[in-house]
Amino acid sequence: MLKSFDIYGQRNTLKIIVALNLLLVGTASLLYTNRLIKKLEDREESYVRLYAKAMTYVQKTDYNEDINFVAQEIIFVNANSEISAIYVDENGEPAYPVNINFPADATPEEKQEILQEKLAEMKEEHPPVEVEIGKDETGFIYYSNSLLLTQLRFFPYVMLTVMVVLGFLAYLAFSSARRAEQNRVWVGLAKETAHQLGTPLSSLMAWVEYFRSDPAVDESIADEIEKDVKRLETIAARFSSIGSIPTLRDEDVHETVANFISYLQPRISTKVKMSIDNQLPPGKQVHINKLLFEWVIENVSKNAVDAMGGIGSLTIKLHPVVRRNMPGEKTSRARREIAIDITDTGKGISKANLQKVFTPGYSTKKRGWGLGLTLAKRIIEEYHDGRLFVKSSEIGKGTTFRIVLQESEMIRQQPQESLEQQA
Repeated sequence: MLKSFDIYGQRNTLKIIVALNLLLVGTASLLYTNRLIKKLEDREESYVRLYAKAMTYVQKTDYNEDINFVAQEIIFVNANSEISAIYVDENGEPAYPVNINFPADATPEEKQEILQEKLAEMKEEHPPVEVEIGKDETGFIYYSNSLLLTQLRFFPYVMLTVMVVLGFLAYLAFSSARRAEQNRVWVGLAKETAHQLGTPLSSLMAWVEYFRSDPAVDESIADEIEKDVKRLETIAARFSSIGSIPTLRDEDVHETVANFISYLQPRISTKVKMSIDNQLPPGKQVHINKLLFEWVIENVSKNAVDAMGGIGSLTIKLHPVVRRNMPGEKTSRARREIAIDITDTGKGISKANLQKVFTPGYSTKKRGWGLGLTLAKRIIEEYHDGRLFVKSSEIGKGTTFRIVLQESEMIRQQPQESLEQQA
């Protein structure tokens, strides 16, 4: 049964709460704004109907010359409205434009063309309001929404967009602060561990020298104790390097991996067969911190051994890769890199858990803090400018982790013909 100790699991709950609050506020805002819009639409329609009644009254009382004045005084001035309207007579000819802006130098033909364009837009917006001119004559008033109403329609969407952007920025700030706090905790814990190991290590080294000087003590015992002490010194050096800028040197990548695997093989299950498939030219180098790089290989390999239950095979394949220039990169040459594929024959990783394997606190073991792969990824990506990711995984067949590192400058400055031959 898969078990996971996720010390940051509350993060998902917080995301859901924030998303629900945004949804609630957005829905309430949209409903309230739609209610206001409906009221404004009804009010603007009442203005237009009042305009129609005014026109009917003016036509029946033979005050045709005052129709524009009456319309603007009753509706578009006193009502402080920006409604645009056009009257269309029984012959379909537009007339009496209200709140239609014409260029100062527009000719009558150009004005008619503008009126026709505006009229076509208004027909799409609202059904017309009838105007009874006489017993056998009927006109129509077409109108468009005011600028205020148009802006109000978009207001809830603008507000939601602003809220989402602010929420996203707040989340980024929170995540950045949380990661910084995690880093400070890890760095402090690592350095404190290295400091606490210093005193007993010094004492143990003194005891090793004491045993060597005592003829009654088997020298092989002192040798084995010394190996363990050196191992503890290596661990202390690794912890001491966390949080500091490590010293990187050009190292033969195959030699480094092979030497560490020869050390690691006797210290894991005897039922796990480890092998190296080296497809690199002799002497291929990468710029690494040897202690930290070996820690990465150890963490990934031990994770693989645990996934196999202590029975299976572990293959480490070293081969060159060429990554083409990414958009925006200034260099004209492709970036030459070294890939280290660590493949096991374990139980594999489900798609649902692929995104969790590097999450702090995630572990499928009953015991463990779930920090090994997290630290390995940080060492590769932050200290070595490389990449560590799950290349492939299949349930019941195994998993391949890939480490990608850039070749050393000395190697990448070789002639292009030599590089092509090596690839």
